[in-house]
Amino acid sequence: MKILVCDKISSKGVAKLQEAGFTVDVKTGLPKEELLKIVGPYEVLIIRSATKVTKEVIDAAAGLKMVVRGGVGLDNVDGDYAKTKGVKVRNTPAASTESVAELVVGLFLALCRKIVPADVSMKKGQWEKKAFEGTEMYRKTLGLIGAGRIGRAVGRMCKAAFHMQVVAYDPYTDKTALEKEGIKVVGLDELLGQADCITLHLPLTQETKHLLNDQKFGLMKKGVLLVNCARGGVVSEDSLMKAVDAGTVAGAALDVFEKEPLPSDSPLLKHANMILTPHVGASTAEGQARVSDEVAEIIISEFK
Repeated sequence: MKILVCDKISSKGVAKLQEAGFTVDVKTGLPKEELLKIVGPYEVLIIRSATKVTKEVIDAAAGLKMVVRGGVGLDNVDGDYAKTKGVKVRNTPAASTESVAELVVGLFLALCRKIVPADVSMKKGQWEKKAFEGTEMYRKTLGLIGAGRIGRAVGRMCKAAFHMQVVAYDPYTDKTALEKEGIKVVGLDELLGQADCITLHLPLTQETKHLLNDQKFGLMKKGVLLVNCARGGVVSEDSLMKAVDAGTVAGAALDVFEKEPLPSDSPLLKHANMILTPHVGASTAEGQARVSDEVAEIIISEFK
């Protein structure tokens, strides 16, 4: 069986697949045209977030049996079309949970304590102590929009470290299970009105696209902090900019964007009250190792 690794995964996962007897070719960063030229002989594709497995790609890989996405979301795979062609689509939802959750908490702390602008100021030789008075997370209310593995991990960390109250909006996760973890389940509008810190953990679908828009930002408490390490399209960037300019959102941290890579002329880059990172939520050594190991296990269990 021939496997094509389209996006970078840990070499340990590649070695595990090779030891199991698979032929594994690693060809990352291919433009779409190049991918279409070479994909034909491969039966399994391993991707992360960069490679788009479109109808065209699936058709070009006549013997394709499985696509494995190292990570949580599947919005870069045409899953409906894959199903019609008998191609299985799998992901690794658990492997990067702690990595993403820790980034979310770190971004909240950075926003609360104005760590990034203070660092920039210091490196300019300035000592602007009064300019960087921050706020605490202690005993504030955390709002989870999406309470799957990552959302619950963020809630667990914030409850343990900062004694935060945690409320969640998630119509798909069992309410009883969440409440057993000390998470109060509320409607979206209620969450937006209560939360001091809001974090998103949900896929990009037709229903969730621009879930946070002008109207929803208008329901938030003045001075709220927002972190999005889920998918860029669930937040309208135009609406977010307006909310930050108006002071409704005191600070926002984004790891994901409506268009990636983020265009160099994006107005987000010029805003002092925003922290931007290049989709690195799962990018820890430990997380990458778990992702590649889970990818390998999925393939081995399916075809061995």
